[in-house]
Amino acid sequence: MNIVFMGTPDFAVPSLAEIISSGHNVIRVYTQPPRRSGRGKHLTKSPVHQFAELMGLPVETPESFRKSKIIDGLEDLNADVACVVAYGQILPQRALDAPTYGCLNLHGSLLPRWRGAAPVQRAIMAGDAQTGVQIMQMAKGLDTGDILLSETTDIRPTDTAETLSQRLSQLGAQMWPRVLGGVEREALTPTPQSGEPIYAHKIDKSEARLDWSRSALTLEAHIRGLSPFPGAWCEIDGRRVKVHLARVVEGQGQPGEVLDSQLTIACGEGALQLLSVQPAGKSRMSVDDFLRGTDVPTGKKLD
Repeated sequence: MNIVFMGTPDFAVPSLAEIISSGHNVIRVYTQPPRRSGRGKHLTKSPVHQFAELMGLPVETPESFRKSKIIDGLEDLNADVACVVAYGQILPQRALDAPTYGCLNLHGSLLPRWRGAAPVQRAIMAGDAQTGVQIMQMAKGLDTGDILLSETTDIRPTDTAETLSQRLSQLGAQMWPRVLGGVEREALTPTPQSGEPIYAHKIDKSEARLDWSRSALTLEAHIRGLSPFPGAWCEIDGRRVKVHLARVVEGQGQPGEVLDSQLTIACGEGALQLLSVQPAGKSRMSVDDFLRGTDVPTGKKLD
């Protein structure tokens, strides 16, 4: 089939690669425009943009899909279907209707739980035991379409947003040949979503600061859900320190109190031993390495 692909981050690259390798003809790739990033604030093409160019595919980077000329161009392609993976733009109805079989979206949760921008992070932060990936027929509304195919996976106790996202990305990519084959044969039966929707709102920077009055179990999941970006953090001696990994241990004290020389911190319930941290302006490091250069005495209160 003639396919349009829409995607932007690393999460979407395996899907594009799988669609190409399964023999379909990708006639156009849409991705977000280059953005300034890094210390030098250089314009950087998205991961999908870079991979598409490597594969010799034509790429377009519209700022908005609400402009008529952009949708005109999509309609002129006469695509059979559009495959959408973390594109980062809301598609108007006219764009959804442009391909013969419409637009299909790969989403990193078991809908209707965690509709929206941050399903992987929210699932970990909420302490969910399972999640998954689904390909749906896109409809007007945020992640409201009928489901075409689902795969589930356990959320491991050591999963971070990064590791779970990578696993879901690969799992989702492997679903595309089955779904596209079903579309081509008109053999798929869409299943309406059922259950109470829960929204995975975009992570707000204010959520990243650790609140030691919460339970250690809740904070440990919170840390993993925000690792590596934006990174949960606290202040130590007036310096912001990101916490990438911690474990729940026994311990009691005032919330935020340092309980021992291994940087175990009392929480509202239980305690957390910090394992991997990143001081502002430095690379990620073990707590042992951090403590070699920073004195954090027992009894100190962290902000």
